[in-house]
Amino acid sequence: PVLRPRVIFPFTPFTKVTMNRSTLDNIAVFLAELIGTGLLVMLGCMGCVSGLGHIPGHFELAINFGLIVMIIVQVFGCVSGSHLNPAVTAGAWVYDLVSTKMALAYVAAQCIGSFMGYGILKMLTPAAVFDTAKEQGAGFCVTQPNSLITTTQAVGIEFVATMVLILVCCGVWDPRNAKHHDSVALKFGFTVGALAVAAGPYTGASMNPARSLGPVLWNGDYTAHWVYWIGPLTAAFLTAFAYKAVFRREVPVELPNHELRALNTDK
Repeated sequence: PVLRPRVIFPFTPFTKVTMNRSTLDNIAVFLAELIGTGLLVMLGCMGCVSGLGHIPGHFELAINFGLIVMIIVQVFGCVSGSHLNPAVTAGAWVYDLVSTKMALAYVAAQCIGSFMGYGILKMLTPAAVFDTAKEQGAGFCVTQPNSLITTTQAVGIEFVATMVLILVCCGVWDPRNAKHHDSVALKFGFTVGALAVAAGPYTGASMNPARSLGPVLWNGDYTAHWVYWIGPLTAAFLTAFAYKAVFRREVPVELPNHELRALNTDK
């Protein structure tokens, strides 16, 4: 019989994560998201400390978060994809990269990690830093909209910033970019840093419900906290859906002859 070439589609950089894997693999994914998000909140907010003889500027704060993201993506990208963000996980779910059950596990890990990361930061930082921030506002590293903008504008800013972030994610996940992943960590680091520079003065440029959740839970001020869920999650769902429907194209790849023979033998 004539063997016809069998065409398959290559895996995207972060192959679909489902519950149909070993328990150890699923635990590793959960821990990677928990630890990664914890480090994001702990180290990101640590860079915001201004009561120890140094007052960081806006650009410095933005770049700090970007560099932290770069480090975490480099470490855990191969384990879980380093979502670190319920909005990114929502986008990955729409893009069909994670199953519903795993998406829920991702979000749970991210929220727990954020809470733990901020708690560890409180243990390592003088209490005076947190007390002063609490006296002056909602609390240290708590994201709230600038008093000069409305909540509607704040939602819009978070929507736009997260939209750009998800567009970058979709570009990385696109099968046509399968050969261009060497610098993914740098790409995400610079993306987050640039968006933080632009949107920081408006809303704190969270783009990440989990990043905002940890500090809020420890400080107890939930003023406008919903902004940091509605804006990013809405942007994630709509952007990923639009990219998948309009821009995504699969790239067929022919298997080598020896693999073709093996596949046809298995039929």
